[in-house]
Amino acid sequence: MTTPYGPSYVRGIAPYVAGRPIAEVARQFGLDEARIIKLASNENPLGMPESAQRAMARAASELGRYPDSNAFELKEALSAYYGVPADWITLGNGSNDILELAAHAFVEKGQSVVYSQYAFAIYALAAQGVGARGIVAPAAQYGHDLDAMLAAIADDTRLMFIANPNNPTGTFVDGPTLEAFLQKVPRHVVVVLDEAYTEYLAPEHRYDSIEWARRYPNLLVSRTFSKAFGLAGLRIGFAVAQPELTDLLNRLRQPFNVNTLAQAAAVAALNDKPFLEKSAALNAEGYRYLTAAFDKLGLEYVPSHGNFVMVRVGNDDRAGDRVNLELLKQGVIVRPVGGYGLPQWLRVTVGLPEENEAFLAALEKTLATV
Repeated sequence: MTTPYGPSYVRGIAPYVAGRPIAEVARQFGLDEARIIKLASNENPLGMPESAQRAMARAASELGRYPDSNAFELKEALSAYYGVPADWITLGNGSNDILELAAHAFVEKGQSVVYSQYAFAIYALAAQGVGARGIVAPAAQYGHDLDAMLAAIADDTRLMFIANPNNPTGTFVDGPTLEAFLQKVPRHVVVVLDEAYTEYLAPEHRYDSIEWARRYPNLLVSRTFSKAFGLAGLRIGFAVAQPELTDLLNRLRQPFNVNTLAQAAAVAALNDKPFLEKSAALNAEGYRYLTAAFDKLGLEYVPSHGNFVMVRVGNDDRAGDRVNLELLKQGVIVRPVGGYGLPQWLRVTVGLPEENEAFLAALEKTLATV
């Protein structure tokens, strides 16, 4: 009998399934790629800012050399933007990289990691990847129940993930509630506050988590350039925390994990305030349009604070997959969330006005026939 390779906790991981690419859907259903609408991966529908494209073009002449391993220019830009020392910053190949690094840096095999029901799938995968025990705290109204998460902390818990706003449900915990929670978390538990969608928050909902990082040595704030900044394809994220945490992350971080083009584009995008404001405004308008249509169609949805909305499209456990398939046949890609234990729901990214309109037309047609 052949001995299986690798530890059992790695073999037990179900690989993350990303949103389907346009080219793949075009091949499967015989569709014209140019007419396919992708609203599955929470990308910025405006694409990449021109400022970032120009920065990449200037940096292209340096691609024969390795990237700056310490990303001096980008760290300096982030340091100035957020008002923290450069050694408080860790760069990642997307914020997923930061989440994986945190698990490897702070958790030993057999210890536990706490995260919420209906939270980002990578949290469970990061825990499994280091042989940790995942503790899933029950959600409240599809979002984080912080009291339940506190109660879930075990003696061997070393890490906790919180997404705010949460993906895939879009739920949000207000700043005062979140800080009160941080005050109660034992100091030996590192809290990763995953804020991939924070730039989409309405002004009245914003809070200063970077300031919290100064007060709570066990807090690590994770951000990304993939969403509002429009750099998803370049894979760049970062973390802000006190040096006791970032020193460990940087011991594990691959030396060239952020490429030259990504570094140049991120510096430009970080300082492109008009693009960021336009992205937030477009998202708010599109969200209102989609949810008004859901109300008219009598569809339940979870109020969202990100650039997406989760909508219920049926009552049985095949509803999400069934409606998703019919949308794919019409050239509309959205995201089923059955893997999160939500098989009656779909997650839809807020797109450009014409994309939102086309999605709703396809959805209405599908619901009338399925």
